[in-house]
Amino acid sequence: MAEKVRAEVAKDVQDWIAAGNAQPGLAVVLVGDDPASAAYVRGKERASAEVGMLSETRNLPADVTQDELLKVIEELNADDRITGFLVQLPLPDHIDEDTVLHAIDPAKDVDGIHPFNMGLLLAGTPRLAPATPSGILRLLAEEGVDTRGKHVVICGRSKIVGRPLAALLLRRGVDGGDATVTVCHSRTRDLGSYTIQADILVAAMGVPGLITKEMVKPGAVVIDVGTVRVEDASRERGWRLAGDIALDVREVASMRTPVPGGVGPMTIAMLLKNVMTAARLVAAHTGR
Repeated sequence: MAEKVRAEVAKDVQDWIAAGNAQPGLAVVLVGDDPASAAYVRGKERASAEVGMLSETRNLPADVTQDELLKVIEELNADDRITGFLVQLPLPDHIDEDTVLHAIDPAKDVDGIHPFNMGLLLAGTPRLAPATPSGILRLLAEEGVDTRGKHVVICGRSKIVGRPLAALLLRRGVDGGDATVTVCHSRTRDLGSYTIQADILVAAMGVPGLITKEMVKPGAVVIDVGTVRVEDASRERGWRLAGDIALDVREVASMRTPVPGGVGPMTIAMLLKNVMTAARLVAAHTGR
């Protein structure tokens, strides 16, 4: 499915350039040397190049000051070559995440987490929606899973997954909407009493094996967003990636996404679609 989305984007890029527009460009700002973040950024670089986009990564040291980081964001806001960019999270503790994210031009905010874009999403008129929730809805649509009237339980309330996904599912009269949504989180008591009710269960808390088969309604559709490194002596590298969903859930779920190789590729594919949306927004704003 991710390959299908990337092919759509590649065609969109070709048509966009053929119409006389500049090549769309994606930039990623990476602070520090977190291995997981670095690997994810490399994936974004490869994917953007494959669909014909300009790709650029700004690597900054972990001890970069907040003012220095804000200056890089200011440069990217003004760079006509860059139609969309994001700051890879998490950021070091000495940097205020909200200040940094709020400094991004909303028209170039391909992560969809600037307050302006989040406000449009909550109003039911999303413009640039976060890529992971968009990818989840595309997965459900491709598999013919109707969300209308379904009870969707989301485990996790982050600004890039849980909260925006809830807003998308609550939209009225649109594909991927009209769901009844429950959002659980780390403070939820008796989590299993909620998850067992879900027709569609989304786990995005970053706790390996959190959801076991006893917590899942038979026949439920299960989406695993969690991706955490866990020690594994049987692997040459000494670790493997694990999701929030225990493997025994496959015994009761009607459909489930794997980790790795499930939501992750869809997230990158939908990010590329956001870059094209941002290219049109920037062109409309600047007249270029």
